[in-house]
Amino acid sequence: MSKHSIIISNISKSYGNIKAVDDISLNVKKGELFGLIGSDGAGKTTLLRILTTLLLSDSGNAQIENFDVKNNYKNIRQIVGYMPGRFSLYEDLSVEENLNFFASIFNTTVAQNYDLIKDVYSYIEPFKKRRAGQLSGGMKQKLALSCALIHKPKVLFLDEPTTGVDAVSRKEFWGMLKNLQKKDITIMVSTPYMDEAGLCDRISLMQNGKFMETDTPENIINKFQKQIYSIKSKNKQKLIKDLRKYKQTYSANIFGQAIHYIDKRNNIKIDELKNHLKSENHIDIEIKAVKPNIEDCFIELMKKEQSAVTNQLKN
Repeated sequence: MSKHSIIISNISKSYGNIKAVDDISLNVKKGELFGLIGSDGAGKTTLLRILTTLLLSDSGNAQIENFDVKNNYKNIRQIVGYMPGRFSLYEDLSVEENLNFFASIFNTTVAQNYDLIKDVYSYIEPFKKRRAGQLSGGMKQKLALSCALIHKPKVLFLDEPTTGVDAVSRKEFWGMLKNLQKKDITIMVSTPYMDEAGLCDRISLMQNGKFMETDTPENIINKFQKQIYSIKSKNKQKLIKDLRKYKQTYSANIFGQAIHYIDKRNNIKIDELKNHLKSENHIDIEIKAVKPNIEDCFIELMKKEQSAVTNQLKN
């Protein structure tokens, strides 16, 4: 028996001239919490729709729990849960009615599988008579997850589940996923939020339909070789412009209230950089060395990919 829940082999999918998914392969272990990390248009939704048998790939193949996504789609639909990016439940039905409806589709009941969903459903059960359309974003999220779990799926696919919800609901949701993982459910979740990458066992950084890097978040960060400096001054917008035109700048990107700066030189003198910024009329300058995060890694990989494409076009 395979130790993998999800096996993706050279999957491609195009829409006209646009390659949404470009010859990607991946294995996800049973019980793993795996993250697809990338911005809008990276190909995350297309891949999830192929894996949940809602879309046919142009080439390549995939298996879910040893079932082929093209030939065994009926089997797969019985063992997977899918939470799409947009709220897709019946807004005119109550919380309770939505949950009962999804349970009936899979010939089960809420009572039979209540133990599986109780950690999630308990948050919204006091509002079970309320129409789904009247719920807050965080409550809709929990209802959608409850409906995706009600038939005891072996594999759970979540497409940007925390987009548009508040920070507290995001934290609660990831806590729920960690608890579900303990129940031997394999989870694949897509997200544009780089800070959520660290909550996954492994991740793929995805851009333009390709996986730029696949590994644990820790290993990806450890591969980052350049020194990053966090720089602040009184005028952040002027600071980013001045740093980007500085001849020694390798990269400069906004991170919250600071700029993450990488110099072309291996050993820079902070005083020299500070004096340069002073000459550009910056005040209250703060410069300190910081460790990279997943977003730094993502930007660096994109930079390398763009450079490779540019070199190909030149040749």
